[in-house]
Amino acid sequence: MLSDPLFIVAVIGALVVLGILAVGIGGFAQGGAFNKKHGNRMMRWRLYAQFAAVALIMIFVYFRSKGA
Repeated sequence: MLSDPLFIVAVIGALVVLGILAVGIGGFAQGGAFNKKHGNRMMRWRLYAQFAAVALIMIFVYFRSKGA
């Protein structure tokens, strides 16, 4: 499974979501100018990345259930 390119892309997508989430939570916890300037933008980026990651996971599951 680790040599499957679609699986690797799905994992990378999930890790991107995790990274964006960590930066967003860190900025929120720290507050200040970064949070005021980038808080909403980080939330939007996380939502877009999360949508893409879920789509990649669903594509992976679909193709693997078909035996491809």
